[in-house]
Amino acid sequence: MSSGWEIRMSNSKGIPYYFNAATKQSSWDAPSELSEDQIKSLPGSQHLSGGSSGGVGTITASHLLVKHKDSRRTSSWKEMNITRTKEEATDILREYQAQVGNSREKFEELASIHSDCSSHSQKGNLGPFSKGQMQKPFEDAAFALQVGEFSDIISTDSGVHIILRTA
Repeated sequence: MSSGWEIRMSNSKGIPYYFNAATKQSSWDAPSELSEDQIKSLPGSQHLSGGSSGGVGTITASHLLVKHKDSRRTSSWKEMNITRTKEEATDILREYQAQVGNSREKFEELASIHSDCSSHSQKGNLGPFSKGQMQKPFEDAAFALQVGEFSDIISTDSGVHIILRTA
């Protein structure tokens, strides 16, 4: 029996996503009702690995970003001119970190409300990515995490982040 799910490549982001042809639903995250073996057998599964590597080099992560005045871009969807210092941004993120604890739900809630990244509309979800697609400090931290694990505060040219590895 077919689940209706397939894996397609995003034209805008150049990364794979999940699409259900029956319901027209799409998601960066693998459908929770599918096992790893089922995902590997979906039409389009070759997009997950970028070839025959079995997807080893691709992970999925979410983040909560707080920008500061020295960030690469000093504006966001919620603030036209960000003037806070890096220290103030870090303090704000520490408060969020304390609220999150180990709760993915709380993390997603805070990311959707407070993250300075456009991914806030997907609860911080960045979708799948492989090495070389993210800034090096972010990539190193994300790939070092276990699935379900949160990073400490990570600083990049974009600002300061808390990362949650989701797959």
